[in-house]
Amino acid sequence: MTWIDAVVDARTPATPEIALFDLAPVDGTEFASYTAGSHVDVDLGSGLVRQYSLCGPPEPRRYRLAVLNVANSRGGSRAMHALAVGDRVRISAPRNHFPLADTHSHVLIAGGIGITPLLAMLTHLERVRADYVLHYSARTRSRAAFLDELSGNPRVRFHFDDEDPALLLDITRDLGDPRPDTAVYVCGPDGFMDYVVGKAEALGWPRSALHTERFGTNLTTPADAGQAGFTVRLASTGTEYSVGEDQSVLDVLLDNGVDAPFSCQQGICGECVVRVLAGEPDHRDDVLSDAERADGMFTTCSSRAHSPVLEVDL
Repeated sequence: MTWIDAVVDARTPATPEIALFDLAPVDGTEFASYTAGSHVDVDLGSGLVRQYSLCGPPEPRRYRLAVLNVANSRGGSRAMHALAVGDRVRISAPRNHFPLADTHSHVLIAGGIGITPLLAMLTHLERVRADYVLHYSARTRSRAAFLDELSGNPRVRFHFDDEDPALLLDITRDLGDPRPDTAVYVCGPDGFMDYVVGKAEALGWPRSALHTERFGTNLTTPADAGQAGFTVRLASTGTEYSVGEDQSVLDVLLDNGVDAPFSCQQGICGECVVRVLAGEPDHRDDVLSDAERADGMFTTCSSRAHSPVLEVDL
């Protein structure tokens, strides 16, 4: 991965727990443009790399990130919240695994910090005068970011846990039955996303119409799966390596000096994706679409194999 040097140009509180970071190019040049739904990887040092959505409209000299200070963080949010104006970080070029679909109507459903990629989507949809509605759910108003920007927008519906129970998010009412040429976008904590997607599927919405983005995942890990090991074979050399129950394919490749791409190591960024040439994958990522999986794409950091041998294009 090619890293870009950036500096924290501004830091402002969005809520008591969410900070907004404006990053600027160190050398005074311009950042690459990006599409709504994109994110960047942030290298926080000591091998700590995390992904954060770009929540503002594309600007050549600013990337804006919104970061929740998570109490049980694995280190990423604490490291981000320790940054001050003038501090430098390395970031990746923007990548988009959560793009807007080419549909007539769009339903955006955000839970808490999940508003970040959806805010960029809303900004784009407003600009092109597209048909959309945003449902924004949070525990309280005080914990909801971007209220000033969103209040007064007739297409935004707020759902706060501590206010009128009749206004809580109700997928049956607020999403309703499947509609042709309509895409649904969901982002938020794992439990929230599982609830929304599960209710939508129960209403008959096809999985192809439901688009999700996770930056912390509840996907089953190899150690939790209780599954026997398997063998990964490199197509370029025929070399085979054993993957144990408590190892990922990526772990084994890196331990054996294989130059394999990676970033998040959670199956949510897509950097480690390779093609499977033989064998049956056991997909455990949250980034690949059904079509990409059918086309042989595979995340080495989180997915495993149903077959004894998995041959990959490395």
